[in-house]
Amino acid sequence: MNDIWDRGRDRRGTRISAERFVEEIGLVFDSLHLPRMAGRVLGAILLGPADGLTAAELAETLQASKGSISNMTQLLIHYRFIARTVRAGDRRDRFVLKSGAWARMIMWRVELLQRLQELAADGLELLGPEGNPEPLQEVRDMYAFLERELPRLFDRWEEERLTVRKEAP
Repeated sequence: MNDIWDRGRDRRGTRISAERFVEEIGLVFDSLHLPRMAGRVLGAILLGPADGLTAAELAETLQASKGSISNMTQLLIHYRFIARTVRAGDRRDRFVLKSGAWARMIMWRVELLQRLQELAADGLELLGPEGNPEPLQEVRDMYAFLERELPRLFDRWEEERLTVRKEAP
């Protein structure tokens, strides 16, 4: 199954190797406080065939244990990044990327913004007469703005994505 790596090596002049791409996705996940291995699994699926990869193929490609792959695919399914599917005539599960996974990642961050907005409002109520309300007001107002505008932005993204798909040859 190392054809993912081989395909990356066959493309001369590419900016990044397949191995590096997978590791970088892992580092992005790590920076989001998610398991690095989950990011590596996602990276391999992104570079894999359209009909997905099996757990065994992921384990071989990533040089990881089947247990680790099982845990990370369950996590990615839970977060709705990937889906489990089966190829016709094959009994092995395959893992494929779910449409809209990237937007969902950002929308989860909106939930954190909502919590910060609530905390800023609480802080304003707790602020004494000598305190400076401006930083808390800025947090509250900025996150209220983002909470209103980000869903609209994602709706526009979906419309554009669907339009581009229809126009593609």
